[in-house]
Amino acid sequence: MSVGIVLLAHTALRRVEQVARHWAQGGCPVVIHVDGTVPDPRYAALRRRLEGQPLIGFAPRHRCEWGGWGIVAASRDAAQMVLDGFEDVTHVYLTSGACLPLRPVGELRAFLARHPETDFIESARPSDVPWTVGGFEQDRFDLYFPFSWQRQRWLFDKAVTLQRRLGINRARPVGLHPHMGSQWWCLTRVTLRRILTDPKRPAHDRYFKRVWIPDESYFQTLARRHARRIESRSLTLSRFDSQGKPHVFHDDHLELLQESGSFVARKIWPHADRLYDTFLSPARRPARVASDPARIDRLFEKAGRRRTRGRPGLYMQSRYPHDGWENGATAGPYSVFHGFTDLFDGFEAWLAKTTGTRVHGHLFAPDRAQFSNGQRFVSGALSDHAGLRDANPKAFLTSLIWNTRGERQCFQHGPRDTPGVMTFMAPDPNAQISVITGAWAVSLCRSGISVEACVAKARRLQAREHKAVAHLRARTARAQIRIWSLADFMRNPVPNLLAVTREIATAPQQHLNEAPVLQDLEGLAAFLQALRNHGLHLPSVGPFPQDGGEASEDIHARAVGGQGA
Repeated sequence: MSVGIVLLAHTALRRVEQVARHWAQGGCPVVIHVDGTVPDPRYAALRRRLEGQPLIGFAPRHRCEWGGWGIVAASRDAAQMVLDGFEDVTHVYLTSGACLPLRPVGELRAFLARHPETDFIESARPSDVPWTVGGFEQDRFDLYFPFSWQRQRWLFDKAVTLQRRLGINRARPVGLHPHMGSQWWCLTRVTLRRILTDPKRPAHDRYFKRVWIPDESYFQTLARRHARRIESRSLTLSRFDSQGKPHVFHDDHLELLQESGSFVARKIWPHADRLYDTFLSPARRPARVASDPARIDRLFEKAGRRRTRGRPGLYMQSRYPHDGWENGATAGPYSVFHGFTDLFDGFEAWLAKTTGTRVHGHLFAPDRAQFSNGQRFVSGALSDHAGLRDANPKAFLTSLIWNTRGERQCFQHGPRDTPGVMTFMAPDPNAQISVITGAWAVSLCRSGISVEACVAKARRLQAREHKAVAHLRARTARAQIRIWSLADFMRNPVPNLLAVTREIATAPQQHLNEAPVLQDLEGLAAFLQALRNHGLHLPSVGPFPQDGGEASEDIHARAVGGQGA
C-alpha cells in the first residue's frame, strides 16, 4: 500500500520542493498544485528543479483565492491525478506548501494500514461547529456568494444584505446535508473515487461553487454520502486564533511539535530552518508519540485566552481593554483601610508587624503618595508625585499591584484623599475594603480648631465619605467589604480588628497579642454633640457614647491574651 500526497502550493516554493522530495523519498507519490497567481517563471523553475522525479507530478493550475472555489478544484484535480497515476495508492492525504511532516513516512503508512477503510476528515453539522469566526454559519449554504470577499468586498457585502432582505434560500441537491470541517483531510481511495465519479457531481459542483468557503464543506459533505467509516478529525495539526487566522509555528516550537503526536503540522514559518532540518532529516529517529495528546490543545487554549483576555491585572498599551473587558481589574489581592489611621496611633506600623504585609500610608493623599517607609519610588518605578498619580489613578493602583505580585499591599484611604479611585476598587474582587465611617471626627476633634470652624470641614468630609460608601453599597460592588460606623466599631474593637487581619496575615491568627494604640477619645462625645448643636447631622458616626474614655481603656484590656477573639 502507499499514501498519495496532494500538495497545494502558494508561496515559499523552495520549501515546497524540499517537502515534496521528502515525501517522494519515503515512497509516496506527490502531485503538486501551484496557485495560478504564482508568476510563470517561478512555476517553471520549480518544475525544472523537480524534473526526473518519477513520483512527483504537477496538476493543472487554478487561481486559488481565499474563500473561493479554486482551492476545491485544485484539490479535486490533483487527487484525480494521484488515483489515475498510482494504482497502489490506498489513501490520499491533502496538505499545503506550508505543511511539514512531523513523523517518518513509514509511521504514517503503518497507521493507515491499520485503518484501511477509515476516512480521516473533520466533518460536523454547521449547527455543531463552534469555530466559525467573522463569517457565516448556516447562511453559507443558503445564500449565493458570486463575489470575491478579498477583491470585491463592497459587492460581497451588498449581495449578502440584499439576499437576506429578499429572503433568498438556495435549493440544495437532493440528499445533500452540508457538513463543515478542516480542509486538511486523508481519504481512502474508495471514498475519493466515489466522490469524483458520483453521477450527481455536476449538480454538487454547481451548488458548492457559490457556497462560502467551499474547501471547508465540499469534501466534508460528500464524504458523508460515500464513506464507509469516518473518523471526524484531521491528521494535520492546525490551530487558529480568535480571529480565525492560523497559528504559525517557529523554531522555538520544536519540542512542542515533537511531542504533539500528529503526522503533519501546519502552518510552518518558511524561515524556520531548525524545524525543517530536524523533521526532514533522513537520519531521524522514530517520533515520540505524545503521552498526553491533549496537552497541546490546552496550550493553545491557554494562548488563546492570553491573547484575547490578557493576564489578570495587566494593562498593556498594545491591547488596552475597554472598561469591563479586562481580565481582572488587578493582578492580586490587596487591602484598603478607611478611617483606621484617624482612630489608631501608629496603625500602619502595627498592621505591618501583625500581618507581615507591606503597609503604605494614604496612597492618594493630596500632597503625595505615602509609600511604606517613606519611599519616594517603589517597584515598577512608581513615583510618589501626586500629579503623576492623579493623571491616571486607576493605572497607578493597577501598576502597584502588578509590580508587587506575590506580596500583599495594604494602604489607607479617607475622605481627605483624592476622590474617584473608590469607583474602581468597589467592583474589584481582589479588593478587601474595611471602612470606619465617621472616624475623621477623631482627627478633627484633636485638631484644636474651634467648633464653628470645624462644622464646614465636617460637612465636607462626611459628604465625600458618603459618596465613597455609596459605591461600596452599589449592586456592582464585588470587593470584600466591611463597613462600620465609628460607634459600631468601638462597641467591639478587638474582634473587628481580628476579623480584618486574620484574612490577610501571612501566618494563621487566633487572637491579637498586641492591640494598636487608640487615640485619646476624651472630649469626642462633647465635640460631636457640639457639631450637632450647630445643625450638622452625623449619621456616619452613629450613636457614639457620651464618654469615650471607657472605650479607650477597654480595647487594651481585651487585647491581652486574645480576649474578644
